[in-house]
Amino acid sequence: MPRALIVIDAQVDFCPGGRLAVDGGDEIIAPINDLMADYDAVVLTQDWHPEDHSSFADNHDGAEPFSTIEMDYGPQVLWPRHCVIGSPGARFHPALAVDVADMVLRKGYRPDIDSYSAFFENDHRTRTGLEGYLRERGLLQIDFVGLAHDFCVAWSAVDAAKLGFSVRVIEGATRAIDLNGSKKAAQDNMRAAGVTLI
Repeated sequence: MPRALIVIDAQVDFCPGGRLAVDGGDEIIAPINDLMADYDAVVLTQDWHPEDHSSFADNHDGAEPFSTIEMDYGPQVLWPRHCVIGSPGARFHPALAVDVADMVLRKGYRPDIDSYSAFFENDHRTRTGLEGYLRERGLLQIDFVGLAHDFCVAWSAVDAAKLGFSVRVIEGATRAIDLNGSKKAAQDNMRAAGVTLI
């Protein structure tokens, strides 16, 4: 059965020196590149936020980064400003083999709603179109890698499993933010949804 590798948000701002750096985020780029040849398709996702995005702490008076507020769609972590449309930090890591990608999916560009998952915005209703693309190509087995393990990778993997795909997360090619135990919680959620962690 055809398989897809989905590379989540391997961007400058999520790597050391970036605005929302994940420890060791740059260490997974070479292993991800090495994996790409083993798949029938490679999809790259890209966080792509407008300046006025509601998930940025500095767009809320007095709010601290990594605090949580309640939005119409539920709890929202307020992040340091990152991956602003067209900014250097929004670019893919320069060592990532971007030319191998069959598709680039940009997410998080709606100002009023964040988008961790590659399949849905954080309201769990607004679709990105990725499901249709994968089904049209018969890509029903999906492996996830990228950043960050406990947010965008985990949310994408859980959604893919709920949509009926066969899903694995290659943990050695991910890194986590691990905010208040979020890595273990993400692992538990993924396993409960039927995601295989390897």
